[in-house]
Amino acid sequence: MDMNASPANHSLFAPKQLLGMAVVTAGYLLLSYLLIGFKTEQVYLVLLFNGFYFSSVVTRKFITGFSIFFIFWIIFDYMKAFPNYLYHSVHIEGLYRAEKRVFGIHVNNILLTPNEFWLQHSNTFLDVVTGFFYLCWVPVPLVFASYLFFTNKIAFLHFSLTFLLVNLIGFALYYLYPAAPPWYMQQHGFSFLAGTLGNTAGLERFDHFFDTGIFKSLYSKSSNVFAAMPSLHASYPVIVLYYGIKNKLGWINAVFMVIMAGIWFSAVYTSHHYVLDVLAGISCAIAGIGLFEWAIKRNRPVKKFLQTFVRVIE
Repeated sequence: MDMNASPANHSLFAPKQLLGMAVVTAGYLLLSYLLIGFKTEQVYLVLLFNGFYFSSVVTRKFITGFSIFFIFWIIFDYMKAFPNYLYHSVHIEGLYRAEKRVFGIHVNNILLTPNEFWLQHSNTFLDVVTGFFYLCWVPVPLVFASYLFFTNKIAFLHFSLTFLLVNLIGFALYYLYPAAPPWYMQQHGFSFLAGTLGNTAGLERFDHFFDTGIFKSLYSKSSNVFAAMPSLHASYPVIVLYYGIKNKLGWINAVFMVIMAGIWFSAVYTSHHYVLDVLAGISCAIAGIGLFEWAIKRNRPVKKFLQTFVRVIE
């Protein structure tokens, strides 16, 4: 027996914790293999989680809190096994024509969607700027969540669970209203082609400018091409800004507002989303925030769960 080992270190490797993580890890890898096949990202995910879980008391609490984001990623990844176009017809032409009717831009007596307008008026400056804004999509919420974890555990938990709730609402809508993104219509017209691979669309110009494959790599892992409505790209910065304002972050909120507007514009400029998709994403975020705020004020089991979870990560 190591007489220099601390009680805290002993508790990190208690049989119950070791067995529990072994079961969770094996269960996740097995289920992933059965649903979507083996991928190296799955190994990286379990190594990351286990590494944090068994490194120290602080990292264990941190990764336990961030398990909420792991749940989001796993659900998103598993959507590959259940393509939404198998359950409802994909909206292609109808959504395109609705966008043109509501937000169409007249150019030389031709009515264009905003995506088509920017496709004709793209430039290197906007290609680069919109690419950087789009890269903020997930990193900004994760960095913000990390800040909240170390400064205000309750705010962290509220933000993280709202983030998960908004995603679940968005995922449900993907299945209720499968929708093709603008770039799909530009490349394939109104024909439905099941199994179409993800596409970088206008973000390809960013990759080309920097001679990199950042977006190509990201979109090759897309769970479903026909999940443009609502735009969760548009939802995330709304959640961040709301909790930034709620936690009185001052000038940081101005940065969040710029990032939010930048992501919204980038979604349309790069032909990844219609303006209608963006508005649906904003509405999705507002609905999720409102529902969560209602739950923590009116639902006793939710309150009890939050109190228990906070004690675990404090």
